[in-house]
Amino acid sequence: MFGSLGFPELLFIFVIALLLFGPKQLPHIGRSLGRALGEFRRASNDFKRTIEEEVAADEIRNVERDLKKSADEISESVKEQSATAADEKEPPKAGSGQEREDG
Repeated sequence: MFGSLGFPELLFIFVIALLLFGPKQLPHIGRSLGRALGEFRRASNDFKRTIEEEVAADEIRNVERDLKKSADEISESVKEQSATAADEKEPPKAGSGQEREDG
């Protein structure tokens, strides 16, 4: 919880704080420090949650863009195939130069 601080280091810090602030102010300082740490923890959790939501929203936007691109490509392909199929079904028109002349 305190990183690399062991019991002797924490005891030393407590004794120094007791000498500096006195026994009457130490509980008040501890409460204030606890509140500040709690608020910091809540703020950091909110920030982390916001970042995660933005990343998820960005991923969704990327997927939507890719799907739209794929749908547009499929739509163009279908239109091209429909046009090709319609051209193959039409009979040649008279006078278009494709009739054979018997000579």
